[in-house]
Amino acid sequence: MKYIVLVSHGMFAPGLHDALGMLVGENREDILSTSLKNGMGADEFAENVRKLISVVKEDDEILLFADLLGGSPLTVSANVIAEEGLLDRTTMISGMNLPLVLSAAVMKDDMDIDELKAELIPEGQDAITEFTIQATEDEDDI
Repeated sequence: MKYIVLVSHGMFAPGLHDALGMLVGENREDILSTSLKNGMGADEFAENVRKLISVVKEDDEILLFADLLGGSPLTVSANVIAEEGLLDRTTMISGMNLPLVLSAAVMKDDMDIDELKAELIPEGQDAITEFTIQATEDEDDI
């Protein structure tokens, strides 16, 4: 199984997990999340990550998504994953957003990890764009 693990500062990861549940189904065992809450120490967060990934078995893989490159949630999670001997079966991506994790949830079981990475990174980048609406002028307003 490929697990999607979401980690973040504040309630971003659990909120994203909730939104993802609305789109791909709630209570999926393959989507997990935890967050570094205000005032929480690194040791407590590390223990939360350790408990979260305790379900990962020998043949499973982890797709770890984090809010910030170099942030404590990503670095602490990476350390825990390494301590648990799962680093060689983990792909870590920072800058998570809903289109990125939605694509991961939908596509992860249909392709290997290298194919998935090749699809996901551009998907997440392409989701960041300006939304504009062209105003139309009413002839009566002129």
